[in-house]
Amino acid sequence: MAKTGSLTSPHVVIFPFPIQGHINSMLKLAEVLCLSGINVTFINTQRNHSRYLSFNDVQSRFGRFPGFCFETIPDGLSADQPRSAGFRNSQDLVNMLHRLKTVVRPGFRELLTSNRLKIDTRGPVSCIIADGILGFAIDVAEELGIPSISFRTSSACSSWIYFCLTKLIENGDIPFKDEDMDRLIKNVPEMESFLRCRDLPSFCRAKDLNHPSLDFVIAETSYSTRATAHLLNTFDIEAPVISHLRAYWPNLYTIGPLNSLLNTLRSRTAYSPHSSSSKSVSSNASLYEEDRSCMTWLDKQPEKSVVYVSFGSIAMVSREQWLEIWYGLVNSGHRFLWVKPPDSLLAKDDEESHVQAETELIEATKERGYTMEWAPQEEVLNHSSVGGFFTHSGWNSTLESMVAGVPMVCWPHLADQQINSRYVSEVWKIGMDMKDNCNRLTVEKLIRDMMDVKREELMKSTAKVAEMARQSISRDGSSYRNYEGLLEFIRKSC
Repeated sequence: MAKTGSLTSPHVVIFPFPIQGHINSMLKLAEVLCLSGINVTFINTQRNHSRYLSFNDVQSRFGRFPGFCFETIPDGLSADQPRSAGFRNSQDLVNMLHRLKTVVRPGFRELLTSNRLKIDTRGPVSCIIADGILGFAIDVAEELGIPSISFRTSSACSSWIYFCLTKLIENGDIPFKDEDMDRLIKNVPEMESFLRCRDLPSFCRAKDLNHPSLDFVIAETSYSTRATAHLLNTFDIEAPVISHLRAYWPNLYTIGPLNSLLNTLRSRTAYSPHSSSSKSVSSNASLYEEDRSCMTWLDKQPEKSVVYVSFGSIAMVSREQWLEIWYGLVNSGHRFLWVKPPDSLLAKDDEESHVQAETELIEATKERGYTMEWAPQEEVLNHSSVGGFFTHSGWNSTLESMVAGVPMVCWPHLADQQINSRYVSEVWKIGMDMKDNCNRLTVEKLIRDMMDVKREELMKSTAKVAEMARQSISRDGSSYRNYEGLLEFIRKSC
């Protein structure tokens, strides 16, 4: 296997949807391809790339690959717009979708069809791997006469529901009333016995069938079938729905968990960041600055005693919700490490009335808690002192927790998180679902269930899932074989 990019190697362009979770997955894929001798151009929008360069050691991670480079395109954001990575309301998402259409889409096409990449010393672009919800990249690939690979960075179960949305609308399952949240949905094969209205992806809660986000998901899912091939960051644990997806995506490669595949490939190559005297290099792509002081704190805690708390990079919560979670964590009696991104709070509500409560909680936290703005999550989950994960159920976080063998309490917010949390609790039995319920008593109970009351049964399930994940990326595993098939497909495009 080639160790570096060369003129005879394929030249792949990778283009993620411009939010952190998608960038993170696709940068892992970029490094996996670089380790396999593929030339890669990774395209970021300007604001995200500036933040990425500020908070990551790019040279340590990608400087060893001469066939790798970054390119940027405009994002339509002015310098004075807030830097929040989250969606404070539905209009924020609508605004992003508008910028994708009016600014990002033409910028991407201009870059790919211009001389900037045509005269590249690594050779012309031979394949485009674009986010599965950026269908316009398929058009550009067709214009250039090269194959396109659609990479859905969310779970297979959510992708399957997206394909079923039209049928759900025709059958009157969507839209649904607030009082119907616990009604079973019978029109998604493989999920008839456990899928409720509240477990559908967040876009399905729109009361108007013409809501921009619902329209966007339906249209992009349909359009994705035009891609030459498809990628999912998953493994055999989602085998039942993967088989359904192959009817729409026949040339589908499941190559997850990507974080585990990447670590395996790193350990086998001369470019391993962990070899010889090299320092450890994070495989995450953070748009926040990681605070590594938490690792020193974790080193001082007893084994499996700490609950790691993080709701991702785009979840926005109210101060009242923060306080309910905080009280629940403190009252559970367990140690906790809590990530609080600086811009994750919605407009401060009734702040003065919370001052006394916060003062009380700060004192209680000093005894057995630690907070920071951002953490090296994969390292945290694999630390010996971490015994549970209080999560938003983003797919990257769910996979990282599976690989680490850490049970979860799920509080989902957006997109695929609602269905991910249902699978965690009802299908895979590796955690509890706290969906649509944020009060201190519930938080306290579920943390105690995870760490004490239901600990034994949860750990049996998480150990089985972790082993399944490890097997999938072994040399004889399904994900590793799919990764080799993907390389063969890409090399044939050169």
